[in-house]
Amino acid sequence: MKRLSTLVALLVLSVNAFAEVSNSEKKALLELNKSTNGAQWTNKWDVTKPVANWYGVKVENDKVVAIDLSDNNLSGTLSAKLGDLKNLQSLVLFKNSIEGVIPATLGQLKNLQVLNLSFNKMSGEIPAEISGAVSLKELTLFMNNLTGSIPTSIGTLTQLQIVSLYNNRLTGEIPAELYNLKGLRTLELNSNELSGSLKPEIANLTSLETLSLFDNQMNGRIPVEIEKMNNLTAMNISYNKFNGFVTKKMYSKDMMNMTMINEQGLAVNLSIKADRDTAIAEEE
Repeated sequence: MKRLSTLVALLVLSVNAFAEVSNSEKKALLELNKSTNGAQWTNKWDVTKPVANWYGVKVENDKVVAIDLSDNNLSGTLSAKLGDLKNLQSLVLFKNSIEGVIPATLGQLKNLQVLNLSFNKMSGEIPAEISGAVSLKELTLFMNNLTGSIPTSIGTLTQLQIVSLYNNRLTGEIPAELYNLKGLRTLELNSNELSGSLKPEIANLTSLETLSLFDNQMNGRIPVEIEKMNNLTAMNISYNKFNGFVTKKMYSKDMMNMTMINEQGLAVNLSIKADRDTAIAEEE
C-alpha cells in the first residue's frame, strides 16, 4: 500500500512537471515580450523554462492569471495579443516606458479585475471597448499621454472601485454615466484638460472616499450635494474655474480650500456662505 501511494505521488508530480499553459496564452506572452523589447528588460524571461517560472507571471491551474512587470524597463508597445489571455485577472505594467495605444482587445478579458498601465508613455484615447472587461475593479492609467474624452462606456463597469486617470491630457466633460458607479471609492482625474461642470449627480457616488479634480478647466457652480457624501474624506477640486458660493462645510472638505482660477488667470478663493440654504439661494 505504501508503495502504491508513492507511485501515485510520483505520477502527480510528473504530470505537474509537464503541465503547461495553452499555446495561445504562451504565444500572447511571447508577443508581449517581443513588442516591449524583452531583451532589454531588467528581469528577463528564460523562455526555455515553464511559463510558471517566468518573472512576474502567475499561473494557476495551467492558466495565466496575473502579470506584474512593474519597473522592469519595458519599452516599445503593447500587443493586441494580450486579448488572448482569457483567464487574466491582473495586468500591472506600472512605471515603464511603454508607448503607443492601449489595445482595444483588453476589453475581451472578462476576468480582468486590475488594469494598471500608469507611469508610462502611452498615447491615444482610452478605448471604449474597455467596457468589455466586465469584472474590472481598478482602472489605473495615470501619468501617460492619453488624449480624447473619458469614454462613456466606463459607466457600465459596475464593479469599478478605483478610476485613476490623472496627469494625462484628457478633454471634454466627466461622462454622466460615471455618476452611476455606486461602488466607486476613488476618482482621480486631476491634472488633465477636463471642462464642463460638476453635476449634482456626484452625490450618487455614495461609496466615494477620494475625489480629485485638481488642475483642470471645469466651471460652473459646485453642487451643494457634495455635503451629502459622508464617506468623502479626501477632496481636491481646486485650480479649476468653478465660481459662485460654497458653504463652510464644502469649503473645509477641499484640501486647498476652494482656490480657483478666475477670468484673469489669478488664484482666488470662493466666497463662503453661512449655511447650505443661503448658498442655494445665492445660486438661484
